[in-house]
Amino acid sequence: MPVETETRDRVLIVTIRREEKRNAIDDELAAGISAALDRLDDDPELWVGILTGTPTVFSAGSDLARTERSSAATARGGEYGLIRRERLKPLIAAVEGPALGGGFEIVLACDLVVAARTASFGLPEVKRGLVPTCGGLFRTPRALPLNVAKEMLLTGDRLDPQRAYALGLVNVVAEPGGALDAALELAARVCSVGPVGARASLRALEQTVAERDELGWSATTNATDAISNSDDIHEGIAAFFEKREPRWTGR
Repeated sequence: MPVETETRDRVLIVTIRREEKRNAIDDELAAGISAALDRLDDDPELWVGILTGTPTVFSAGSDLARTERSSAATARGGEYGLIRRERLKPLIAAVEGPALGGGFEIVLACDLVVAARTASFGLPEVKRGLVPTCGGLFRTPRALPLNVAKEMLLTGDRLDPQRAYALGLVNVVAEPGGALDAALELAARVCSVGPVGARASLRALEQTVAERDELGWSATTNATDAISNSDDIHEGIAAFFEKREPRWTGR
């Protein structure tokens, strides 16, 4: 199965296992994530979730080999089974290796972030003539200083965990192979407080910071429409699959 779940006390661990494809999200994987998070929200005995990948990669984002241009989505969770989900309980991202493109947008959709020193974060879509479509255009400047968000969006370069921690994106930096254990320690701290108050606080905070999400999704649609018929988008995707540098025309 591309998604595995495990419970430890009141914590649900959700693991993405599609390492041969760098944990790229397809419809089956999105459905698995969605089902796991449905369980987290619906089971009163579960108080916190942890979402993690494999030891070498968190997720490379959308599987570009899918025939559909849109991101894999589910009815309750939206893109990747998570991106538009109205979650009821805290979710921690435990990141080993790269979290790129949609993988980084998954991290941005979580509440807390634990990153191993081997982790990296990036939005490489611009290097393929694309734009982030799963919240990255407006959640990145929410999680990071504006000019750092611009740097990531305009260059496609990666952010290392030490800089991400200094900038406030990452809560805990762990040694390689230790992200899950560190996330479990953080989850235990969350579980030690009153769960009703924690959920109410999280919901109130989310309602406040997500007040302009509708505008963000509208702006994302406009950006996607702007590139949809460009020559560059076809060249960028072709270059990706042909493993060569793109030859941009700006059209």
